[in-house]
Amino acid sequence: ETTAVRQSIQWLTDKYLLHLNKMVDAGQASPLTLRQRKSLLKRLCKHKTDNGDEYGEMSLKAPTTAFVKVRDARAATPAEADNMMKAARAMYTWACDSGHTAENPLIGVKKIHRSKGGATPWTAEDLRKFKKRHPIGSMAHLALTLHMFTAARSNDAIWLGRKQEFDSHESRWLGWQPRKRGAAYVEIPLVPPLREAIAAVARIGDAYILSEHGRPFKNADTYRNWLRKRCDEAGLVGRSSHG
Repeated sequence: ETTAVRQSIQWLTDKYLLHLNKMVDAGQASPLTLRQRKSLLKRLCKHKTDNGDEYGEMSLKAPTTAFVKVRDARAATPAEADNMMKAARAMYTWACDSGHTAENPLIGVKKIHRSKGGATPWTAEDLRKFKKRHPIGSMAHLALTLHMFTAARSNDAIWLGRKQEFDSHESRWLGWQPRKRGAAYVEIPLVPPLREAIAAVARIGDAYILSEHGRPFKNADTYRNWLRKRCDEAGLVGRSSHG
């Protein structure tokens, strides 16, 4: 359970994460959601008050202004600040439903992040530069080709592999259930450029895309960092799988 002081923010956080863990085990929540919220709420609890105490020690009935202070203290990283408020809002929504409190102090706390247009889209020249630096046969070439011809999110690209292939309409197809909650099942033809890229790599494993150690990437963040480095090697600044 939890050793935190009863009715404190830390106590509520421990209760909420235990609930979220059970939801993941039941297939009702994403492991990625659990990992992200656990990290964000841990940082919230460690945030210092004006008196030098940790937020986790505060009463869970802390006012809205207390959370606004945490948000504003992270103005240099606005996306993180907004995500932290989002995680806390979800926790308090559950707390209200579970009878731990009657009010959600995060309702009405506004975002401070201003979008700058999202990920930078790749151009045809970007693709040529990447492929020149990472020719067919390289894992980086396969990663780019997989994204080009499946539009798979990074969370799915790291585990897609030969087990998802099947024969249909006298050709080879790829079918998978995206791990994003609520996403529809996907079936698409395994087009020749992707088939060639898959066949050209020397390392073969449970997933198409493997790390330098010959194993699938543990999570999407690690994979995205790896792919970003491959982009840097090709002289492509600000490019990512999301573009």
